[in-house]
Amino acid sequence: MHAQACDAAGFQQVLQAAPAGPADARAHWLDRRLLRWPGAIVGGGQRVRLHHSADGTIVARRGARVLGADGALALQTYDGGLPAALAERFRFLEHGATLAVRDEDAARLPALHTGQLLLVRENAEGHVLDATALQVAGALDDLYAAAEDIDDFGATVGPDGTRFRLWAPTARAVSVCLHRDDRAPADAVHPLRREAATGAWSLALPQDLSGRRYTYIVDVFVRGVGVVRNRVTDPYSAGLGADSRRSVVVDLDAPALKPDGWDDATAPAIAAQTDMAIYELHVRDFSRDDASVGEANRGKYLAFTESGSNGMRHLRALAAAGLTDVHLLPVFDLASVPEAGCVSPTIPDAAPDSPAQQAAVMAVAAADCFNWGYDPLHFNAPEGAFASDTADAAARILEFRRMVMALHAAGLRVGMDVVYNHTSASGQHPHSVLDRIVPGYYHRYDANGAVERSTCCDNTATEHRMMAKLMIDSAVLWARHYRIDSFRFDLMGHQPRAAMERLQAAVDAAAGRPIHLIGEGWNFGEVADGARFVQASQQSLAGSGIGTFSDRTRDAVRGGGPADRGRALLAEQGWINGLVYDRNPHAPERPLEDLMRGADLVRAGLAGTLRDYAMTAYDGARKTLAEIDYEGQPAGYASQPGEVVNYVENHDNQTLFDINVFKLPPDTSREDRARVQMLGAAVTAFSQGIAYFHAGLETLRSKSLDRNSYDSGDWFNRIDWTLRDNHFGSGLPPAPDNREDWPLMRPLLADPGIEPGPDEIRLARGMFLDLLRIRASTPLFRLRSAEEVSRRLSFPNSGPAQNPRVIAGHLDGTGLAGTGFAEVLYFINVDPAAQTLHLPELRGRDWTLHPVHRTPGAADTRPARQAHYDRDSGRFTLPGRTALAYVVEHAP
Repeated sequence: MHAQACDAAGFQQVLQAAPAGPADARAHWLDRRLLRWPGAIVGGGQRVRLHHSADGTIVARRGARVLGADGALALQTYDGGLPAALAERFRFLEHGATLAVRDEDAARLPALHTGQLLLVRENAEGHVLDATALQVAGALDDLYAAAEDIDDFGATVGPDGTRFRLWAPTARAVSVCLHRDDRAPADAVHPLRREAATGAWSLALPQDLSGRRYTYIVDVFVRGVGVVRNRVTDPYSAGLGADSRRSVVVDLDAPALKPDGWDDATAPAIAAQTDMAIYELHVRDFSRDDASVGEANRGKYLAFTESGSNGMRHLRALAAAGLTDVHLLPVFDLASVPEAGCVSPTIPDAAPDSPAQQAAVMAVAAADCFNWGYDPLHFNAPEGAFASDTADAAARILEFRRMVMALHAAGLRVGMDVVYNHTSASGQHPHSVLDRIVPGYYHRYDANGAVERSTCCDNTATEHRMMAKLMIDSAVLWARHYRIDSFRFDLMGHQPRAAMERLQAAVDAAAGRPIHLIGEGWNFGEVADGARFVQASQQSLAGSGIGTFSDRTRDAVRGGGPADRGRALLAEQGWINGLVYDRNPHAPERPLEDLMRGADLVRAGLAGTLRDYAMTAYDGARKTLAEIDYEGQPAGYASQPGEVVNYVENHDNQTLFDINVFKLPPDTSREDRARVQMLGAAVTAFSQGIAYFHAGLETLRSKSLDRNSYDSGDWFNRIDWTLRDNHFGSGLPPAPDNREDWPLMRPLLADPGIEPGPDEIRLARGMFLDLLRIRASTPLFRLRSAEEVSRRLSFPNSGPAQNPRVIAGHLDGTGLAGTGFAEVLYFINVDPAAQTLHLPELRGRDWTLHPVHRTPGAADTRPARQAHYDRDSGRFTLPGRTALAYVVEHAP
């Protein structure tokens, strides 16, 4: 029967349909024998029994007797205290009946889990009062804990042949189908053997099956569906065919899958996490529109190997200035882009404020070649859309490795944006891989047993043993076999801190060097505030060494928040784009105190968002950053500077150029728009911690005001490495996320005075390179400990008497080896006009402009021409909209 399923037209066959009726799962297995039914009260002659059916035919209607069951287990009320680990794991459950399977029935449970189990509360006559299925993770984690130690899930090629191993503890039967290619029918079908202790199924074949396609046939009970025969790919697939229809057997250690020089190639090294200066980049964006790249390689991994292209010359220039890492948006196998036959829309020649361009893009969005890719299908294989041949599993592996080698050769480490917090689908969807193998296990469920979707999609549950293992094993694979140097975790706050710390240890051990971890530590959804576990979130990672993105300074710099719509986009100005000092026509008059409060939040970021760093706040009080308020949260939360990622723009939300279009006065000159952009970049460059820059920040990149370009096609995600066009005015952005704001956008997009020309783009790029050079010139901008930051960084011009249009930061290099300078004093003046600061505590010193400003090739000539320091008084005159640094050289 499995042989027919290998080549059946559909991916599933329902062998025994479940009877109609509710399919909720309001009860939980806590471990192999204990159950909790939240809200249920048992007593007064009632009983609770666990009904079971191998074929999934149970019918439990209120007021009637249970029908269709093979039998029922009597349960005991459990009145003891839960073991500490269980009490902690299931602390989110409401109070209710806690029940236990009797000793004499415990041995039957593994077999019963392969069918339907229904918890039924009955009256003395056996009539149903209530019934529910159970959420199964607690039982499977306990029964099959030994599976966590298995190190060869997937298809493994060795000296003795090929082994297949799949974790499917609730399956009734598993077979593997073997195929010659992506289209050929199965030429062999082999049953796998179940391992009782682990719940894994395995098969060893004596041949080296490298290159063969395979799928699994899994017979399994699915709540609400019945007994189903699923044809499914391998969740541990290291190789895939076109459109991920079939897994491919690959040996990642095989010489044929290694580019020339792979074994001897080395990656650039950094000394500490705070040395990271990261550039976030999408593989397709990098070269799709770069005419200097061979046509076949545009939008592909191999574009990075064309060292003479405009894009690679640009990356090398950034690396030479001080950029350390390129972080690639998702490059694992994703579900949203057709690997074979994706289409490109024809964009009409229309006005800059026309809806026609977006209409053309959205008409084919589901079938086009672009998506950010935050919709994982297989975690362990490279995405085929970026390979030269989507049907060739070897091509995507080789070409990915060649890309890594090329970036390493350019002096750049390689980071991956990884998405383990959700999958693209669950249940019996064709893109559901995990859930069609172990139904109900890999995802997180609400109180009724529906999949939680707070992340956008179907939330995974890395608090479950084998989902955490899959995440850790996957990261280890990328670090070991693809030489990934760092990882950025999407919505990392939805994962347990403990799992992330295990992952950190595992990837470091696999790579034999530190692998740096950063992620989005946002605190929201069903896991918020530690509801289910200690999260890998901003305020819960102190001491872990794992970095989280800080929204504190981001919002203060940009103004407002990422969810703003309507008039708030215009009215909520930020520190760099006019708050109080340069109001646009839509901004209300606000007190100077608001600007001072915003400047303090910027200082918090410059001090690494460190919870214990102390400074004098605008109200005159000496406060730690944890005592300064940010939207009801502490402004400072990190324990060490390496635990914070500083940024003012990334792939999410509007680019900085676009948000400034909303917020700057409309008559702001093109040059000043470039300068404001670089003020934002300067905040990131001068901040303690990790510096994170979005690709195109330095070229004034615009997405034509799009607030969410994840599915906006190539048209709204373009980058021009020739520095001629930033693509502002490419039409109204796509309707799904932007339509309600089109009336605000139209006059802005139609304004011919906003779009920068090549001169402004080149100015911005040059200023950005100089900022990187300044950051790289001394470790004083990259201090490694909170103690060092507190000792060496201070903020003149702070407190109630400050001029909040200017932030000054003083870095003291006394006693620190290799600083290059005895002292550094940096200024960021956001006002259009020059400002003068009197800093008598710094007078009498030999302050000179930083060498970068003094070089003949300095991009911004304002510091050298207009900045002035009076030694006797300590008076500094600072040009308008300028970031600059002074230094005191070491004594000879």
